[in-house]
Amino acid sequence: MRNLLASLAAALAMAAAVTTAQAWWDAGHMQIAAVAYKSLTPQAKERADALLRLNPDYAKWTAGAPDDATAKQWAFAHAATWADDIKLRPYGYTRDAATSATAGQNIGYADRNQHDYWHYKDVPFSPDGTPLLPSNPVDAVTQLRLMVEALPATSGASDDIRSYDLVWILHMIGDVHQPLHAVARFTRELPTGDRGGNAEMVIPATGETITLHAYWDRVFGGYVSPFGAIFDAEAQDGIGRLDANPELAKIVDPERWIEESAALARTYAYAAPVGNGANAVPLTREYETNARNIARSQAALAAARLANLLNAAFQ
Repeated sequence: MRNLLASLAAALAMAAAVTTAQAWWDAGHMQIAAVAYKSLTPQAKERADALLRLNPDYAKWTAGAPDDATAKQWAFAHAATWADDIKLRPYGYTRDAATSATAGQNIGYADRNQHDYWHYKDVPFSPDGTPLLPSNPVDAVTQLRLMVEALPATSGASDDIRSYDLVWILHMIGDVHQPLHAVARFTRELPTGDRGGNAEMVIPATGETITLHAYWDRVFGGYVSPFGAIFDAEAQDGIGRLDANPELAKIVDPERWIEESAALARTYAYAAPVGNGANAVPLTREYETNARNIARSQAALAAARLANLLNAAFQ
């Protein structure tokens, strides 16, 4: 587990960096993974744990666990944050581009690139007819498809690659269910795009001024321990208490997930009082209530889809 003070400092730095894609922050990602873990078959849990043990951070994820069963649960939950953790300076990973020759590779832990563009797929739209710019050639959808295909033991991929893919899948499924990880809005005021709400500023009821993207990312909180995330997920209003629509949970195509998230972004994330420019706007109680409800239902759906995907891959 990362040092608490260093983690808090890193979380504050990431909150201030409006160009970096984060979804749900640590708490949301770990809650999604924790809820999914409860729905895994015994075989899927066993195979997932064996692969996660190959990650260099496994000892950190399980530090302080009172028993082996808890260690496995904590590792699964904490692994969902690894794709964000590698953006931190101590990891030494390189900030690369979606147009690089290695952008779409799948080579396991030998890959020392951050792949920030794997965290989202920007579906461009404009409410006022502003010309759209093309999306990245490599994104969350292209990589999810590649990694899900490699995950079963029958794929022929090495355990190193399958372990690397698993930690990314745990993270990316959470990412693509955050509505602002699925859109880029182009307006006359923001003709080059808003980068999923990173160019708009809002003022929530708590009083500070933050980006629209960060507002949605932080719905579930920032840094938290696996124990804390599991506790919060099962709280009275936690995502573990929600029943995801079983028919929607069966949808396995990441492109469909992105389409759903993009539609929610257009309807709720960009709803009034959010304007078309960069000026900070105070959010209303109605807006914040809707955002909270959408985030919770999306997280619950992400957990159900994650569990279904892993149960199928590890059958």
